[in-house]
Amino acid sequence: MKTQVCIIGGGPSGLLLSQLLHLQGIETVVLERQSREYVLSRIRAGVLENGFTKLMRQAQCGERMDKEGEVHDGFFIAHEGKLDRVDLHKYSNGNSVMVYGQTELTRDLYEARDRMNGIVIHNAEDVQPHDVKGVKPYVTYRKDNAECRIDCDYVIGADGFHGVSRKSIPPDVLKEYEKVYPFGWLGVLSRTKPVSPELIYAKHDRGFALCSLRSQVLSRYYIQVPLSDSVDNWSDDEFWAELKRRLPAEVAGQLITGATIEKSIAPLRSYVAEPMRYGNLFLAGDAAHIVPPTGARGLNTAGSDIYYLYTGLVDFYKNNDASGLEQYSEKALARVWKAQRFSWWMTTMLHTFLDTPDYDQKLKEIDMSYLFSSDAALSSLAENYVGLPY
Repeated sequence: MKTQVCIIGGGPSGLLLSQLLHLQGIETVVLERQSREYVLSRIRAGVLENGFTKLMRQAQCGERMDKEGEVHDGFFIAHEGKLDRVDLHKYSNGNSVMVYGQTELTRDLYEARDRMNGIVIHNAEDVQPHDVKGVKPYVTYRKDNAECRIDCDYVIGADGFHGVSRKSIPPDVLKEYEKVYPFGWLGVLSRTKPVSPELIYAKHDRGFALCSLRSQVLSRYYIQVPLSDSVDNWSDDEFWAELKRRLPAEVAGQLITGATIEKSIAPLRSYVAEPMRYGNLFLAGDAAHIVPPTGARGLNTAGSDIYYLYTGLVDFYKNNDASGLEQYSEKALARVWKAQRFSWWMTTMLHTFLDTPDYDQKLKEIDMSYLFSSDAALSSLAENYVGLPY
């Protein structure tokens, strides 16, 4: 098989890039190690910044998002038993975010690729890029015990942190930065009415908590737990009780509890790989960078990668201009590191760290009090939360 762009990874990043390029007449093939059903079963965050929603509309995949997604003009931070609201609309020049589950977003992208007869190959095993420094790169994989090969111009690695793409860059070229946090998020999904129409980030001595939602009948809640913890240690009743302890009394009293649909623990880490280009191989999304979910930057940062790749590839194929591709790594990493800073700041300010020196603890308290006493500080938070410009 031959194509112009071979995309490794059939998650939202790879599918979105494939859809955008298809609309410009650029051929793509997407390779995904898992089945379509498996990809659609993954529960992920669902807060989309402006740039990502615009990309979905540009990809002709935004109709259901705009109909069923919820526009949020703000969110709450609970601390010291009270609620303070961050007015995104006010402090970011009228901008907002869209709450729309990543599973639904991925489903929309799959359906769009189906409508346009896009090539998405699932259960592709032993995927491996070859000759990415040469002029004729190709990708091999195994499907139904048959060895297959795709010749292409470019390879896009959108196959996540554990994927093969980043590992194809020699160790003496790749530089990695990582920070592992000493806790994770125990999250539950429940078919209950959300406790708040907007997200609540809760700072508490017992640990961080987050009240989120997927819709008006589907809630997503999280609590900070040690990395050594297990979901087996938490019954539904124990989870709800602990969540209530970390929320202001007025919120805890309104919380509707119920059986959980899904329960899991996600570790928190920050990670960046540089460069994001090696020859004709380009990394995107979790293949190149990971952020704690505190600032809702993960999928959104992947979205900016896709934007830079999309515009660079279109310029190359339409105008014979390779400058966008040549500058891809530099442009993408500049925005990635800003997202890293914001996510690190949100995580540090809102979470409880064991053995924090008194001096550092005092600074965290001052950081919170300063935030809600300064329009400039709130503007900085809001600007980053709704998404920096591409």
